[in-house]
Amino acid sequence: MKRKASAVWQGGLQDGKGSISTDSGVLKETQYSFSTRFADGIGTNPEELIAAAHAGCFSMALSAELGKAGITPERIGTTATVTLDKDGGGFTITAVHLDVAVKIPGGDKAAFDKATADAKAGCPVSKVLNATTTMDAKLET
Repeated sequence: MKRKASAVWQGGLQDGKGSISTDSGVLKETQYSFSTRFADGIGTNPEELIAAAHAGCFSMALSAELGKAGITPERIGTTATVTLDKDGGGFTITAVHLDVAVKIPGGDKAAFDKATADAKAGCPVSKVLNATTTMDAKLET
């Protein structure tokens, strides 16, 4: 499986603007700029897209791990927070924190803990990021 996305940037770093598109069409010339990345401008930015990808990937990985234990969750909610830090002359994504809430009526805490740890380690987006990934996982029964 291969997926594609593209970006176009016009102008200088701080006064320029860009757009991001995906082959699926979900993002179509979606605006991004210096202000959407480092201030509160309207639009998206690469770190926000990485956070969305990580939250989505982790939620699916956790569903798969729970399924291996014979558990079907009613709901998995994941929020990923990406940290971008200044690193010498540039910037680096240094950390991702996952906040996870899972509703499993009558859920087994030990099986839940194993599944969340395995999902965190096995999620393809977790594996590709060269950042520390931390997690708070809450089981709702």
